[in-house]
Formats: sequence, structure tokens, C-alpha cells
Amino acid sequence: MNETGTITVLAYIGLGSNLNHPVEQIRSARCAIAALPGVEEAAFSSLYRSAPMGPQDQPDYINAAMAVRTGMTAMGLLRQLQTIENQHGRVRLERWGARTLDLDLLLFGEQQIKVPDLIVPHIGLAERAFVLYPLLEIAGPELHIPGQGFLQDLVEQCPADGLERLTS
Repeated sequence: MNETGTITVLAYIGLGSNLNHPVEQIRSARCAIAALPGVEEAAFSSLYRSAPMGPQDQPDYINAAMAVRTGMTAMGLLRQLQTIENQHGRVRLERWGARTLDLDLLLFGEQQIKVPDLIVPHIGLAERAFVLYPLLEIAGPELHIPGQGFLQDLVEQCPADGLERLTS
């Protein structure tokens, strides 16, 4: 609950970009998310460089994780994230293709959600080092991933091969 008495949920968002100045795309998206009504930034990870999933004929990705407190529903937050993606020039042409900005709702409190437009925890989270390691940085090893266990256990089973934490 926040100071106005509104019940809030701690949500985690994955951010990724590999087109049109990816570091700036991530920084701009962070500001846009934090500026959403009913959203308060709780933590933001370092930036990480990772090889692309899927087609390899595309640039490396820059990734990060962000924790926010929100009074929105999961679907409401997802819609706002999609709006931010669109404002950053996101075009959905190819699965796992290059993109200016990818915002994924990774976790929404302890909720497990499976509806046509949204699956939480995010599908594939447990196998993606570029999601797990930034998440570990801001959430800590004891974070419980509903239906999957503790974050530390998932990290131990997912090698960080090719994942590079950026210093600036």
C-alpha cells in the first residue's frame, strides 16, 4: 500500500533493444515507464549486452530489468508498456527479430496469469540469462518466481555465457 492508501503490486519489467542506439532506447523507456501515472520506480539494473535469440544476423542486444510499484492491473500495465514500445518505433515483423524496444512484463507480484495476451511469469524467463541476471541484481536471490522456485536456483541452472555487464 502506498501513502495514499492505494494497494500496489511490485512488478518486474524486462527491457531490451538492439536497434537505433539501444542504450538510449533503454534509458528513454526507463523514464517513460517511471512517468506513467500510478507507477513508481523501485529499482533499475545495470545494462547488459547479450547475443540475439533466434536470427543471428542482427546486432547484439542491450538488456536491463526494472522493478516498479503500481496500482494498475497487470493487463493495464502491459498495455502501457506496449504504448511505450510503439512510441519508440517498435515494429513486430519477425519473431525474435531486431527491435528498437522490447518491454516484457516478467512478474506481477506473486500472481500467475495466463490469458491470450499475457503470461506471467513471462514465458521462457527461466532459460534467459539476459533476463535472470539483471533481475537477480535488483531483486536478490530470494525472489520467488511463482510456479518456478527461487531466482537464485534458476540463475544457477542458467549459464551467463555471452552475457556482459556494461560498466557505464
